[in-house]
Amino acid sequence: MDARLRKSRAIAMLFLAAGLVLAGPWVGWSPNLILVGVALAFVLVKRLIARSNKPEWPIALGWLLSMAAIAGGVLLTGGADSPAKSWLVVSAIALPARFHNRGLYAGVAITVLALAAVTIGANPDLVGDAPQLFIFPVALIGAAVAMSMALRNAEIEHRTVAVIDPLTGMLNRKALESRTVELEVQSRVTGQPIGLIVCDIDHFKRVNDEHGHSMGDAVLKDVAYRIRKELRAYDLAYRLGGEEFLVLVPGADRGDGYELAERLRRVIEGGAVEGVPVTASFGVAASGQEGLDFDALFKAADEALYSAKSAGRNRVHVGDGAVAPSLA
Repeated sequence: MDARLRKSRAIAMLFLAAGLVLAGPWVGWSPNLILVGVALAFVLVKRLIARSNKPEWPIALGWLLSMAAIAGGVLLTGGADSPAKSWLVVSAIALPARFHNRGLYAGVAITVLALAAVTIGANPDLVGDAPQLFIFPVALIGAAVAMSMALRNAEIEHRTVAVIDPLTGMLNRKALESRTVELEVQSRVTGQPIGLIVCDIDHFKRVNDEHGHSMGDAVLKDVAYRIRKELRAYDLAYRLGGEEFLVLVPGADRGDGYELAERLRRVIEGGAVEGVPVTASFGVAASGQEGLDFDALFKAADEALYSAKSAGRNRVHVGDGAVAPSLA
C-alpha cells in the first residue's frame, strides 16, 4: 500500500507546495524550506525501506516527517490562526492505508497532539477565546480518518476475496505473485534461503472419475487442511490450481525442505478421505545465498515433482537432481 501511495503522496505534496508558493507574499517564504527538507527526507526513507527487513519502521518514520513538516508549516503561518491547520488531515488520511488499527490509533493521537501543540501551545489565549480553532480541525481529522477506514476495510475485503481459494481456504496463485516479490527482496537483505515445495495429489483424476467431483472437492479440502496443520505461522501454503499445491518456507535449505515435504507426505498418506486412500508426490528446491529467483526455483521444484511422479509417485524428490530414498 505504501508503494501505491507514493504517486498520490507526491501529488498531494505538490498541491501543498503550490499553496505555500502562491500565498508566499502574505505568509512569508520560510515555510517553503520545510518542503525542501521533507523532499530530501523522503529520498532517504525510500532507501531505508528498500534495505530494511522491517519496512514498517521506515514507513512510520516517513509519515512522522510529513506530519511534522505540515505542523511546522502551520506554526510558521500563524499557529492557531493559520488557514493551513486543516492540512494535517493529509497525514491523518493516509494512516488507514498503511497501518493496522494499533498504528492507526497511535497516528491519530500523534496528529491531534501536533495540532494541539501548534494551536493551543502556540496561542493559548487565542484558542481560549475561540476553542473552535482547535475543535473544528480535530473533528475534520476524525471524520476523514473514519471515511478512509471504510475504504481501507472495503479494499481488504476485496483483496481477501481475490487472493483466497474458496474451496480450500488457501491462498491462490494471485496471492503468490505479490508474495514472491516480497520474498525476493527479503532474501537479498537477509541472505537466508527460501525453501519451495510443490505437491501434486496422486491419481486425482481417477478420484473424480470413480467417485465424483464432490469427493474430489472433499479430498482437496482435506489435503489442504493437513498441509496447513503441519506448517509454522510464517510458512505459506497456496493452491496453484487443480490438485497442485505450493509451500514457501522462509529460512529453509534443501534439507529442511525435504524433511517438511516428507512429513507432509506421511500425513497425507496416513488417513483415507471417506474411505478413499490419498497420496501425494513432492518436489523440493531452495534458494542459495545469492538470493531468490522465484521462477528458477519453481522450475527446479517442478522438475523434481515430475521426477517423483515418474518414479512411482508418493515420494519426495529434491530439485538439485538428488533423489530422496524410495518411499513407495
